[in-house]
Amino acid sequence: MSAVATEHIENRTFDEIQLGQSARLTRTLRLQDIQLFAVASGDLNPTHLDSDYARDVGFAGVVAHSMWGGTLVSSLLGSSLPGPGTVYRSQNLRFLAPLSLGDTLTVTVTCRDKHAATHCVTMSCEGINQDGERIFEGEAEVIAPTVKVRKPVPELPEVTVNDSQRRYGNLIALTQGLSPIRIGVAWPCSEDSLVGPLQARDEGLVIPVLVGPRARMERLAAQYGASLDGVEIVDAEFEADAAKLAAALARDGRVDALMKGSLHTDTFMGAVVSRDAGLRTGRRVSHVFVADVPTYPRPLLITDAAINIEPTLEEKVDILQNAIELAQAMGITTPRVAILSAVEMVTTKIRSTFEAAALCKMGDRGQIRGALLDGPLAFDNAISMLAAKAKGIESEVAGRADILLVPDMEAGNMLAKQLHYLAGALLAGVVLGARVPIVLTSRADTAQSRSISCAIAQLLAHKKPVSL
Repeated sequence: MSAVATEHIENRTFDEIQLGQSARLTRTLRLQDIQLFAVASGDLNPTHLDSDYARDVGFAGVVAHSMWGGTLVSSLLGSSLPGPGTVYRSQNLRFLAPLSLGDTLTVTVTCRDKHAATHCVTMSCEGINQDGERIFEGEAEVIAPTVKVRKPVPELPEVTVNDSQRRYGNLIALTQGLSPIRIGVAWPCSEDSLVGPLQARDEGLVIPVLVGPRARMERLAAQYGASLDGVEIVDAEFEADAAKLAAALARDGRVDALMKGSLHTDTFMGAVVSRDAGLRTGRRVSHVFVADVPTYPRPLLITDAAINIEPTLEEKVDILQNAIELAQAMGITTPRVAILSAVEMVTTKIRSTFEAAALCKMGDRGQIRGALLDGPLAFDNAISMLAAKAKGIESEVAGRADILLVPDMEAGNMLAKQLHYLAGALLAGVVLGARVPIVLTSRADTAQSRSISCAIAQLLAHKKPVSL
């Protein structure tokens, strides 16, 4: 049996339409509206997409495509008056003022004339903003339907705008006003591992010191059109030597942060955490992914997905404290921590559930500081208010987590990469707990991801969390 439709769309036939009859709709302009219109139409005028350019040519910021208002006229004519079965014949609009983000536009169509022989109807059209200012005016001519139509409102597909460039800018903006830091890059011998720190240099985030085979890096830079002018290079013939030399630069205070290039993680981190390197602190070293997910309203910090394989309860305390301090450096005063497991109930059959309960109690007693903790929580309950309510979970953390503490490295690594490859998340990776922040990215990561990671390292170097 089919579901009963609760909403319908119904037309007004030619005979039903009266002179002076009107229909109207109201819509508030969002950035997503402008972006979707640009994608659908191919109109890439920077007045609509580049706020700096828009200000340079006299606007307060980006403005809507003028025909965005025209599409609302079309919506009224096709959906309401006359409605289904309408055939467009002509449209004449005069645009009188721009429409800015946040403006509310009320569009009205009014029957002005009818022609019985052709079933044509002439409609006057106008759009007025929230201040009563006329944005456009004009007229449209349509052929009105002669047969009555009443149908269920069709279900439209859900559209998500994955505006990676804007989200990239939001993450980079965390470091606004901070001076660039010196960062030692070990073995930048692939396109992204070399271009990434150079891109971060050009954005004022870091001053890279490249540690690796000089001739090879110079050839790569020339191949990809990157400039090494003024860049300090420490020559190293082998990967292991590059990792040790980079760690020594950090130990001696010659760089403020470290970054893995295209060498293997074990080689790089082995040199960094070696007792001879002099970079260890009293805090356990751990990794945090900073994920900006298009469908989530705030950055997600996922830990640990790269260093600690099966951390103990005591090790999870350090892992959590590292992530909390990173969140605070990012401006999240009291981050919400969801301690993840497969279920929400504590059971001895799943170790991560009773460890979550223990961590929450440790938070209550001040053994973990600076955050709100809750767990065990399944992933859906951690990030979805609807999922949490459906299971009767009342919590200040559920549905709005800032930090996700995963049970082990396998779970965290899969979660982060699923968010990246299936949900379009931007990922930055950083290691905390050593004397300097360490940018730890995958060899498959893009130059953009590496640049964001450099921004996080710059932020940490300036904020100096306890773990550093």
